[in-house]
Amino acid sequence: MPRPSVREQLVEAAAECFEERGFNAIGVQEITRAAGVPKGSFYNHFVSKEALALEVMRRYGTARRMEMLEDGTLAPAARLRAHFRFLADDLERFRFSRGCLFGNFGAELSTQSDEVRGHVDAALGQWAVSVAAVLREARADGTLKGALDPEPLAGFLVNAWEGAALRAKVTRDGRPMDDFFALFDSLFVPAADGADG
Repeated sequence: MPRPSVREQLVEAAAECFEERGFNAIGVQEITRAAGVPKGSFYNHFVSKEALALEVMRRYGTARRMEMLEDGTLAPAARLRAHFRFLADDLERFRFSRGCLFGNFGAELSTQSDEVRGHVDAALGQWAVSVAAVLREARADGTLKGALDPEPLAGFLVNAWEGAALRAKVTRDGRPMDDFFALFDSLFVPAADGADG
């Protein structure tokens, strides 16, 4: 198996460092040390630590498995719940110590970097658009309760998720996730077959 490129080693090491300690607490030297590459090689691949952070966020977004929201084999409410459950399981895998990288970077860097802030805003906005599409399907099939408007509800769910992820990082347990899912489930007509969603 070929050895990963220096660029890949830097991205992988930075992702771990940023998720464990944040952006400001990690320097280029620590990232290159974690990657096992010479410090001088960093600037052959990235113009700045901020540029590296943008690449880490791009890959993090891909790992969020947004395509789950387009899986037509599941009913809309079940599909949306499965998506959030996947994200919750990922938080639990790290004992809730990491939170969401978008939320972490948004909180830490929104006053320091317009480029990072813009990327976080765009990523969360696109996520809300995808969630709204599923909510429109749920409204059309009669499983979304009441006359809820999918667009603001999608924004609310994304914001509530980010808040729950932050709170779980603080409490280091799944109670905020439980609260999120209790609210989520109250938005939908229970499935007749007893399945989640």
